[in-house]
Amino acid sequence: MSEVISLAKRRRQSRRDAAAGKTLCRIGRHKWEIDQSAPFTVHKGRLVTIYICSRCGAKKTELS
Repeated sequence: MSEVISLAKRRRQSRRDAAAGKTLCRIGRHKWEIDQSAPFTVHKGRLVTIYICSRCGAKKTELS
């Protein structure tokens, strides 16, 4: 015999899986981490730090 599953429960779970990690970034709550591939970048004599969001991959730069 096969197992009976609820369609509503299955739809809810697939929506959660599709939105996992994206909902916070959509409202501007990124999870910034320092990009280790280019640690020493200098622009106009100032050290530049590159940050990448671990959830969505967005990038931002900050002058030190």
